[in-house]
Formats: sequence, structure tokens, C-alpha cells
Amino acid sequence: MPACVPTEASTRSKSGWFTFPNVRFVRKIRKLIMPKHDSPVTARIAEIGGWRGATLTNVHKLIKEAAPHVSEDIKWRKPTNPGGVPGWEQNGLICTGEVYKDKVKITFAHGAALADPKGLFNASLDAGTRRAIDLAEGDKLSEAAFSSPLSRPPSRITGRRR
Repeated sequence: MPACVPTEASTRSKSGWFTFPNVRFVRKIRKLIMPKHDSPVTARIAEIGGWRGATLTNVHKLIKEAAPHVSEDIKWRKPTNPGGVPGWEQNGLICTGEVYKDKVKITFAHGAALADPKGLFNASLDAGTRRAIDLAEGDKLSEAAFSSPLSRPPSRITGRRR
């Protein structure tokens, strides 16, 4: 949060009454100053920033183009990762975008059930159900190869029957 924006805690006086600026005023200022995002996922990606944020922005764009009806949400918020992990789902979890120090990992929950003729998956190849794509700084994601599994019917991506 920018330093110039007062917080609600800073507006409470010793007597317990709110002094100027009051809570509603503070909330209005925050809405005007803070950037607006379409979803919690875009807000989380903007919060990540750097090359990792740019990579996740590209992945987010590709997912929305290939499967526009996919819903997105933040998964697995915990004390060690309070921002959580961006996730995309449609009739079940499709994939997540995890951020690490040296890579961005796109994990398909039921990726082992998907055909991979273009060699898109490069991580978690020995896992029973999932498959992942590890992207280091400077790696390029093949847009055609990434979009092909997402264009399948939802039951094929998530492993669930309709």
C-alpha cells in the first residue's frame, strides 16, 4: 500500500472515536488510488511482478483465449504463501500457476491423461496424475502447444465424466 494512504488503524483516537479521516473516507481513497483488477488472479499476478508476473500474465492470456469459460480463483492461501496460487478450473481443477525463485510452474491436475505429442510437459513426468511445465527466466512457451490441451472438452482436461 502506498505510504500516503492512511490506514483504518491510524484513524482511531485515544478515546475510541474516529477522527478525520474516518473509515469510509479511507476506503474511498483506497478505491481511487489502488489499481483495479478484473479478478483475484490478475491482482495476484500484478502483485508478483517481475519476469515471473510477466510469464503468468502470458499464461493467463493464453488460457483465456483457448478456454474463455474457465473460472479462475486463488488456491491454497497459507502463512508461508499468503498470496496463494492462481488456479483455473472448469468442472474441476485444470491447472495452477505456482511461482518459485527460479521458475514458474504450470501444473495440469490431470495432465497425465492428456496426449503430449509436442513435448510441452517438462516436469512431474513420473507423477501418476499430474504433469507440469517449468518455465525459467527467458523461456518461451509454445502458444500452439499450450492451447491444444485447453481446447479439449472439460471432461478430458479434468479427468471427470460429464
